[in-house]
Amino acid sequence: MSEAAVLIIGSGLAGYNVARELRKLDANVPIVVVSRDHAGFYSKPMLSNALAGKKTAATLVMKSAEKMAEDIKGRVIANSAVTCIDTQAQTVTLASGEVLPYRDLVLALGADPIRLPLQGNAADTVLSVNDLDDFATFASSLDTAANGGPVKRVAILGAGLIGCEFANDLLHREIAPTVLDLADRALWRLLPAEASARLQEKLQAGGTTFRFGVGVTHVDKAEQGLKLTLSDGSSLDTDLVLSAIGLKPRTQLAEQAGVTVGRGVQVDRSLATSVPHVYAVGDCAEVEGHLLPYVMPLMQQARALAATLAGKPTPVNYPAMPVVVKTPAWPTVVCPPPLNAAGQWVVTATEEAVEARFTAADNPELLLGFALQGKAVAQRQAMAALVPAVLA
Repeated sequence: MSEAAVLIIGSGLAGYNVARELRKLDANVPIVVVSRDHAGFYSKPMLSNALAGKKTAATLVMKSAEKMAEDIKGRVIANSAVTCIDTQAQTVTLASGEVLPYRDLVLALGADPIRLPLQGNAADTVLSVNDLDDFATFASSLDTAANGGPVKRVAILGAGLIGCEFANDLLHREIAPTVLDLADRALWRLLPAEASARLQEKLQAGGTTFRFGVGVTHVDKAEQGLKLTLSDGSSLDTDLVLSAIGLKPRTQLAEQAGVTVGRGVQVDRSLATSVPHVYAVGDCAEVEGHLLPYVMPLMQQARALAATLAGKPTPVNYPAMPVVVKTPAWPTVVCPPPLNAAGQWVVTATEEAVEARFTAADNPELLLGFALQGKAVAQRQAMAALVPAVLA
């Protein structure tokens, strides 16, 4: 009987990087990747700045599923939904009926966009961009407005990381987006007020409009495009609505398999779930309470888990991991302080740069986080070296 495989559900950056790292360490273990889509390899973070680079869904794909199978010297099963995980028998059943045995199972399930409970006869036209197919739909939708010409008006729901990145990207298509958020400023979860204001100022200079303290309640068809009814009773005319209010880890499959879930699939420092031989990585993984849907944590997880699966138990470490906000209109890097950290932002600003340091309340010399903008982004590595590790 052939050796049971390391079976990875998910072909995003998390799933494929586990496969790649494992193959570096173990030349013989069978690896199987199951994907619910085409299984081509692309970088999801590139979706929010693809317009500026004149990228299409096709050109964003760096390697096909067939090429990835060659790279990992394993099997890649595309367009296949998983219907059942039997953790006792250590098998996964696909919608096709095929049953795959596993030695170890890696859940790289990703996350879904949070959906607002919108009303109106066009609520189902609201788009989100969370994968390559979503981007293809979004990009094609920009080509034709209700009047037959290209889209000129886009409403973006959410002034967070993704909302601001798409706002910046749409400017390259000569589209002046309107960004709406119930919060009182852009990137309020990540940036101090002074840095938020500067980013907003630069995006507004390019043509972006921000409306804070309001949400959308209804999306209805109008004679020329769409009409949004806002929470303050006002309305906004637009051609297209893009929702960018956040992500929710995909946990349903894990929960059905008896795996403990919280905000995400709960794992320890070894990326192990509550069920033997089942692990989780990427946007779906909640590592000792930390849910970090960014590339750097994902890469740390992939390397650690690959070592563990290759026979060398390795806990994941999270060094300080700055996040690059893809807003060329005003370059921004942020290393958020820990949630509920006691401290304060100390901001130094000039016309060309903003440097914000979050220092501990009981020790002003201890740097817990930072935000850098403009020319100050060059200090990213030096500043990161001063911040304590998230998980050491």
